[in-house]
Amino acid sequence: MTRRARSIAGFGAGFAAVVIAGSLAWVMWPTLSDAEDKPASEPSAAARPAEETARVTQAAAPALPDPAQAATTAAVPEASPLDGLKISSQSWRRGGLGSKALITFTLRNGNDYAVKDIEIACAFARRDGSHLTDRRRVIGQPVEMKSRKTFTRLHVGFVNVNADKAKCALVAASRV
Repeated sequence: MTRRARSIAGFGAGFAAVVIAGSLAWVMWPTLSDAEDKPASEPSAAARPAEETARVTQAAAPALPDPAQAATTAAVPEASPLDGLKISSQSWRRGGLGSKALITFTLRNGNDYAVKDIEIACAFARRDGSHLTDRRRVIGQPVEMKSRKTFTRLHVGFVNVNADKAKCALVAASRV
């Protein structure tokens, strides 16, 4: 009976080895690319008929801009809401059982319009400065024009318990 149990166990180990080897071969097999379906290169300009070459150069030539359109485009430069928005002070602490990051920071809006949907990105690092993790958060509350607003203990996300430093930056914002 023990002999039969050993042969079944040997068969199972052999079968597992074959399955693993087959799986690895299947995963590592080079995939076919679609580059084989495409021609190696386009025929040169010398090989093309003259009228086809003229047609290609006309299509490739950039269109001349309309002077009236260029003046209106240059007159209205679109300023980003991030240009007048900055974080003036920030600090962080742990919450929960030590894994939640609670950020306190003040946003200053120097724009001539209110800003909302402000996205911040915070990078967390160890005491020695090595990077641990990044977290992002979108703040839906508006910040009025030419004002500042303090956000206290804003939950940014869960962080590594070894995180010691945090640095937040503005990523995106939109006009109200």
